[in-house]
Amino acid sequence: MDQEKQFSSTGYMENHLGYLIPLNKVDPIDLARDELVKELVKEAKETQAHLSRSKKRMMGDVAAFVSVSAEEYGVKYGGDKGNVTLLSYDGRYRISRAMADNITFDERLNAARELINQCLHDWTEGSPDDLRAIIDAAFDRDKEGKLSPGRILGLRRLKLKDPRWREAMEAISDSVQVTGSKAYIRVYERDATGKYQAIPLDMAAI
Repeated sequence: MDQEKQFSSTGYMENHLGYLIPLNKVDPIDLARDELVKELVKEAKETQAHLSRSKKRMMGDVAAFVSVSAEEYGVKYGGDKGNVTLLSYDGRYRISRAMADNITFDERLNAARELINQCLHDWTEGSPDDLRAIIDAAFDRDKEGKLSPGRILGLRRLKLKDPRWREAMEAISDSVQVTGSKAYIRVYERDATGKYQAIPLDMAAI
């Protein structure tokens, strides 16, 4: 017998402070709210479990299809890695599998920033303000104190001639640490204008 049923059978309910309150002391509106919340939470958990099973099945089906497709050309490899896009025959539907790496940086990023600062200091008179703004923005942290790998790695697209800059870019590359990866499945349907629109699987987007 679970805890909730036990409390009900003995005529008590546990409140948010952990105290047991006699049922005859609980307002009817509080009982109704409690029942509604627990009902919706149960439904949400069932939906979450269903989505989790669906994602695993989709990932497995896409991986299997990629492997079968590759074997037709005499190539054998694991079908569960890399980004893949599959289209229905009429082009109306599109399935995209994306594998995103979780990237962090080690202490060598500090060395890169110091080299960049040296460059900026020496370039102060001749360097445009927008270059400094781009570099400062690359090293900005979000509300959680995390750096943006995309903005930092994007600095490597700036082809500057100063040897310290090139050394800094090498330090950035060397400092990259891949701590894991996450797989995404996205489903699209083409609308009347010919553009693919995502079919939202996020409750907040529906």
